[in-house]
Amino acid sequence: MDRPTSSDRAELEETTGLVEDGELPQGAEGGEVDPRTLRKSSSSRSSRKSFRLDYRLEEEVTKSCRDKHGRWTNPWPTWRFPSYSMLFRFLVLDKNHSNVPTSKEVLDSELPVMEPYFVQNPEALDSHAGMRVTWLGHATVLVEMEGVNILTDPIFSQRASFLQFMGPKRYRGPPCTVEQLPRIDAVLISHSHYDHLDAGSVASLNARFGGELRWFVPLGLMDWLAKMGCENVMELDWWEENCVPGHDNVTFVCTPSQHWSKRTAWDDNRSLWSSWSVLGPNHRFFFAGDTGYCSSFQEIGRRFGPFDLAAIPIGAYQPRDVMQGQHVAPEEAVQIHQDLQAKQSVAIHWGTFALAYEYYLEPPVRLREALEQKGLKPESFFTLHHGESRLIAAQDRDVFD
Repeated sequence: MDRPTSSDRAELEETTGLVEDGELPQGAEGGEVDPRTLRKSSSSRSSRKSFRLDYRLEEEVTKSCRDKHGRWTNPWPTWRFPSYSMLFRFLVLDKNHSNVPTSKEVLDSELPVMEPYFVQNPEALDSHAGMRVTWLGHATVLVEMEGVNILTDPIFSQRASFLQFMGPKRYRGPPCTVEQLPRIDAVLISHSHYDHLDAGSVASLNARFGGELRWFVPLGLMDWLAKMGCENVMELDWWEENCVPGHDNVTFVCTPSQHWSKRTAWDDNRSLWSSWSVLGPNHRFFFAGDTGYCSSFQEIGRRFGPFDLAAIPIGAYQPRDVMQGQHVAPEEAVQIHQDLQAKQSVAIHWGTFALAYEYYLEPPVRLREALEQKGLKPESFFTLHHGESRLIAAQDRDVFD
């Protein structure tokens, strides 16, 4: 049987919608799909190019789902939240092997913080072809592609906490301030944890850019952003898409990840978590956010790969029985790199906060070993100094070919 053409599938979507009337699809592993999953993306597909389709019409994907209490849940057998006994052992009994030096001189030598190129030479901002990535610490990266400047999970505060006098403190400061950033067109938020959704950074970005800045967030976070004064917020479910005004050729797709959410004592998993796939006419970028390993990275790679660049976490993974469901180890990060068909990946979520018990310099060592074991070149999955940038060469091809 012939595969339907783009125009056939577009017509099918317009005439029949995403599902038949009265049909309630099931998420992977039998979880119930949230009714909002059935709605179309908040962007108007009818006013955009017909080649951009709802990928759920082509192949079954893992959809977001809730448990019987209405809380979001992970639909993969790889998910396991640590038991109370595990958490007690982790918090009270286990030895912390992070051993972060207290000496600034030692840290400056081992993990230097560089002044970003856009602070040193703002004129260089638009003088490159291809795409460029700058690591700003933890899961915060600045990606420039297709004329759009994208910031991921911004945290410029000294602590990942609701209070700035307690909670996890940075041992490597941010390489710049929000005021020193170039123009930012889009911010990607992966989930609600304090080291990924920082109130001070959100307030500063909103104060500087206001309604010109578009925020992309998974379901359940729009109200929080609105209370912070953010006006231009796109709240999406897994596999929904939208764009930045004036850059309709760059599509932002909310894609799955394996994690959880919490900001208060009573809001466990009330908001969704996600990764993000950014698709342009010449380049593709993937942001994993915070995640354990799951099969959906293979789905993402099949639909949107190969990616020119992926930002994948490599830290906060020990002890393994506690962290495995929620944080990948470097070996699993390399597997995600391969699942996504990423041409290059940059390591994130390490070297900034001591959130787990591995030695603070271990993640890049294990990353290099995992690449060698897989027969991959070290430059295919690289680390950067804080504030350092790397150019990713331009590719002469159409993302949607």
